[in-house]
Amino acid sequence: MIEDALADAEKRMQKAAEALQRDLAAIRGGRARPSLVDHVKVEYYGSTLPLNQLATVSAPEARLLTIQPWDRQALGAIEKAIQKSDLGLNPSNDGHIIRLVIPPLTEERRKDLVRVVHKKVEEGRVEVRNVRRDCLEELRRLQREEHVSEDDERRAQDRLQKLTDRHIGDVDRLGQEKEAELMEV
Repeated sequence: MIEDALADAEKRMQKAAEALQRDLAAIRGGRARPSLVDHVKVEYYGSTLPLNQLATVSAPEARLLTIQPWDRQALGAIEKAIQKSDLGLNPSNDGHIIRLVIPPLTEERRKDLVRVVHKKVEEGRVEVRNVRRDCLEELRRLQREEHVSEDDERRAQDRLQKLTDRHIGDVDRLGQEKEAELMEV
């Protein structure tokens, strides 16, 4: 029972770290990365699809993204979706391919993005702590119902704390990597 609770907690903490990693990948740094447009949804033939299901996205240069749709009819829809998105980029369409030039970030914009990263990292830490709280409640319930001894519960709490510390360390590391990427000129 304790093992099940700890395994569930680890799985949920891992998912929180993965969600943070996806959120941080969507924050535009100074470099062009195909993951930058992963969250863009395109209205195409009456349905909404992620951009990466309609086109090949690549970064041939450090400040350029190219989007080549598999169906040329989708060019206009993809261009509109990019303009509507929160990327703040202006697509260039030549009839075959869409180019997104990633302008260099100003110092002020970098600092704003670092603040956003700090906020998202703190949300990730809170999520990991919430998982810990839920697992602690489960362990205490098991001990109250006398399914486990007090010593076993105490050992499980120690293991849970080590697990929490490890995942919070992962969350912090992700934030530091993103911050370093943003501040890189």
